[in-house]
Amino acid sequence: MRIIPIITAMLVVTALYLLVFQREDILNFAAGQDPSVSVEEAEIDQVSQPAQTTTLVSVVAQTSIAREIDSAVIVRGRTEAARQVELRAETTGQVVSDPLRKGTFVEIGQMLCQLDPGTREVTLADAMARLTEAQARQPEAQSRIPESLARLSEAEARLTEADIILRTATGLSQDGFASETRVATAQAARESAIAAVQSANSGVATANSGLLTASAGIQSAEAGIAAAQKEIDRLTLTAPFSGLLESDTAELGSLLQPGALCATIIQLDPIKLVGFVPETSVNKVTVGAMAGARLATGEQIAGQVTFLSRSADPNTRTFRVEIQVPNTDLAIRDGQTAEIVIASDGQTAHLLPLSALTLDDDGQLGVRIVDATKHVQFTAIEVIRDTVDGIWVTGLKNSADVIVVGQEYVISGVPVKVDYREPQQ
Repeated sequence: MRIIPIITAMLVVTALYLLVFQREDILNFAAGQDPSVSVEEAEIDQVSQPAQTTTLVSVVAQTSIAREIDSAVIVRGRTEAARQVELRAETTGQVVSDPLRKGTFVEIGQMLCQLDPGTREVTLADAMARLTEAQARQPEAQSRIPESLARLSEAEARLTEADIILRTATGLSQDGFASETRVATAQAARESAIAAVQSANSGVATANSGLLTASAGIQSAEAGIAAAQKEIDRLTLTAPFSGLLESDTAELGSLLQPGALCATIIQLDPIKLVGFVPETSVNKVTVGAMAGARLATGEQIAGQVTFLSRSADPNTRTFRVEIQVPNTDLAIRDGQTAEIVIASDGQTAHLLPLSALTLDDDGQLGVRIVDATKHVQFTAIEVIRDTVDGIWVTGLKNSADVIVVGQEYVISGVPVKVDYREPQQ
């Protein structure tokens, strides 16, 4: 039984000897070399053998040709009613009309709320009576003007006669042919004629004043009629445009005060698309440009840009844009989310798969291409539009061999083995 430990010890000692003193021969034997060949000879043989050829990295590229495309600005937005009005009362009154329910389509001028007239018609009749009375006074006032003018002419003639008599009496008195009493009488007659002219002028002024008063009475009566008629007109609240009721009209019997809501009406045909363009793209948008949108429901619509704000939103630094879209069937609702695409001037671009994009050491976005010598080069690009078929970019030459597989495993300046594939259509 003791022979087994002795044999085990001998085997361990032999293995240690071989590992320590014959290690190189054992390694050469394991490598398949002749143990008789020394390490130095093996190294000389390795140096004398020619160096193996470097293996090129294989990549896949596609030849991309630039194409003319319609550039577009893509923004998120919403639909918005062309017009929305809250119709409110301008006077006090009780509603005497039956209500219309929300969702009802109303035509322009259609009655929505009718208020009780009360005593307003009596007020109108009183104003019309005052007008008739004022108009009756006007002919009388006009007739006084010719009479006062005639009196003025008569007074002026008497003054002229008194002046002649006074000059004659004064001349005769100086020559001794008339007494001073005659001169004094002529002077008194002239003063009386002057007083008569002044009285006649006052009469003319009074007649003109009477005519103006009559005219003012007519205007006052007409103003009263207009005010009474306007008050009656305010009793009927009508639709300012054709559209849909967004709320019920005021209930029968309810009392409306000035400013109280009768109904809310919106116009959905045409409807507006409202978006907000970033300041980097605002110069690409022009009024009159064609635009399209895809609603959250998948429906696609098209229209024309009608407004582009000149002032940016102070919080987002974006510019409001409005697009008018026909909506004859009223299928598009107010407030729906929309992805808006606004057409702009066309430009030359390449359609590449999104996976072809990469970053250089500085973090710049671009693609790696293969030049004429089959070496890799990095080219920075600018993204124009993202589509389901790929991504449109600019920054490349008219024709470029873009690496689409393996671009992450090569760097600029290295040679590669290129396999080409057909470009996307």
